[in-house]
Amino acid sequence: MGGDFGPEVVVPAAERFLRHRPEVRLILVGREDELRRRSKPEWGERLRVHPATETVGMDELPSKVLRNKKDSSMRVAINLVQTGEAQACVSAGNTGALMATARFVLKMLDRVDRPAIITAIPSLRAQTHVLDLGANVDCSAEHLFQFAVMGSELVAAVEELPSPTVGLLNIGQEEIKGNEQVKEAHELLSRSSLNYVGYVEGDDIFLGDVDVVVCDGFVGNVALKTSEGVAKLVSQRLKEQFSRNWLTRLSALAAMPVIRRFRRTFDPRRYNGASLLGLRGIVIKSHGGADVLAFENAIRIAEKEIHTNVPQRIAERVALQLKVRAAQSSPETP
Repeated sequence: MGGDFGPEVVVPAAERFLRHRPEVRLILVGREDELRRRSKPEWGERLRVHPATETVGMDELPSKVLRNKKDSSMRVAINLVQTGEAQACVSAGNTGALMATARFVLKMLDRVDRPAIITAIPSLRAQTHVLDLGANVDCSAEHLFQFAVMGSELVAAVEELPSPTVGLLNIGQEEIKGNEQVKEAHELLSRSSLNYVGYVEGDDIFLGDVDVVVCDGFVGNVALKTSEGVAKLVSQRLKEQFSRNWLTRLSALAAMPVIRRFRRTFDPRRYNGASLLGLRGIVIKSHGGADVLAFENAIRIAEKEIHTNVPQRIAERVALQLKVRAAQSSPETP
């Protein structure tokens, strides 16, 4: 029921997804009469409605939502994951409330202190996964280390990469640059068994040869919103230039196949769906302004994480990395 459009987008996105995935069943959680009115009965048990009487506003405080809205569509959907009735939750609702509710209901994986938000951003090598994108404004070196482990394992699972490259976002690639948290995280990652390539700068997110970029939530959110703004700027400027006169319109017609490919490559709808990593369950956050195509992509990401068992893989990888660190810090046997 959340996001800018609620069932107006979620219901057709769910139906569109089901047309291509005959083995999948989806549960629509929210106000029963509205969801039944919008959905087609032909789907039967493949698209069923689970009632919830309350909704969460985009500007509501997470703490108040957690205390006062126990029958919100968001809370009920996450409860279904916790009980095993659903294998993943996808929501376009209030990010803070989703994070707080998911953490309270599903709990954190062992040895993981904080959840992190990760998503893919288009780059020259196809895409780069960046985390954290806003869940944690202040992070310690240990948190950044855990984000790196979780991000690496997610990409290894969903992209089928045996050893994803991991970079730590910094203001330069030189060893002397960065704050204390970043420098300490660099030391931890350098001694890990991850495929850590060292410091990367902001342009490496789009131009570099790295699969996972790690940063705190403040920096990550700014980087994400900046990239979205630049993509819109480039698209708008191209449109203006091709519309200047009859000659530019003619050249636009000739360049239309290239323009379509460009738009498709940088279409943010095709990258919609951010994973909340570190939880004992799969929760995907869709952009609040997502349309049908964008929300369908968020469902696709959830399905992929189910099949690759991402939470279990992350739990095992975190445990392994801590064993490696413990072995490194223990005194050598004579």
